[in-house]
Amino acid sequence: MSGHATRSGEGGQAVLERIQVSVLPIAGKHTSSTLPTTSAPSMERQDVDIISKQKKCIGKEISNTQRVWTSLISGAVAGALAKTTIAPLDRTKINFQISKQPYSARAAVGFLSTAMRTEGLLSLWRGNSATMVRIVPYSAVQFTAHEQWKRILNINGIEREKPWASFLAGALAGVTSQTMTYPLDLMRARMAVTLKAEYKTLRQAFWRMYKEEGVLASYRGFTATILGAIPYAGCSFFTYDMLRNLLSVYTVTIPGFSTSLICGGIAGMVGQTSSYPLDIVRRRMQTSAIKGQHYHTITSTIMKIYTEEGIMAFYKGLSMNWVKGPIAVGISFATHDTIRDTLRKIICEDT
Repeated sequence: MSGHATRSGEGGQAVLERIQVSVLPIAGKHTSSTLPTTSAPSMERQDVDIISKQKKCIGKEISNTQRVWTSLISGAVAGALAKTTIAPLDRTKINFQISKQPYSARAAVGFLSTAMRTEGLLSLWRGNSATMVRIVPYSAVQFTAHEQWKRILNINGIEREKPWASFLAGALAGVTSQTMTYPLDLMRARMAVTLKAEYKTLRQAFWRMYKEEGVLASYRGFTATILGAIPYAGCSFFTYDMLRNLLSVYTVTIPGFSTSLICGGIAGMVGQTSSYPLDIVRRRMQTSAIKGQHYHTITSTIMKIYTEEGIMAFYKGLSMNWVKGPIAVGISFATHDTIRDTLRKIICEDT
């Protein structure tokens, strides 16, 4: 019995050994067959690589120095393109802003046709060289300052809990850029409302102003400009960021150039309307010396305009701004974002 049991036990052990021998090669085959799959990047690993690359290419890993120079370049090009596009309308608006002539669409067309007939087509861009000298650094500084102020205020897009912070970032950007480029803005306004014989070149205009009015004349109307820049830049950047944020939340696709153009146009209309009365005041103060009028302080200028022309004088030419403003701001925002994102994508691909 014991011998039988021993033989049966040995037989059972032999069976187990045979099973192990037969199973192990199969397991080995399965193991070897899965090795290429485990050695190649998994789908999860590929997804992680794609996501990290996307994060890198939207600018989250570029240095702040790269942020600054890409924004400076894109802002400069955007400002130059936008202002050149609407230069004839801009000159027309300034002429009505500083005169007592009532504004109308017919009067605006009459001014344009008279300027073309007496001075030539290029006269519609008179003062645009001064505008370019100003708008290139102005726009570059404004867009760059806005991005930097958002970083300082810790704003990531639009924070619904702190809408004032987004408005503040835009307002500070406007104040920063206006402070750095104001004398050029003043001279551009003067060249736009004078004949070519009076101010032939930008250098001549500055030299004549210095001799006749002194150094401080370079900042005539500066306070009114800063007061106007706060609502204008604040509302413009706040509205644009808010609309872009809403579109990114409620639409599938990321807003492209055309969508940025629309968002920028709406932002421009809001910004222009909110600051237009102060724009009238600063233009009167900027050009008072060459027009023989006396606009020395903000208060006296406001009272003089109101007394002589009425409350609607503070909105003279606003309808034209509703045409040129959205066009200029829309082109500016869309061009800036497109060039900036392209430059940063190139940086990401090279690194």
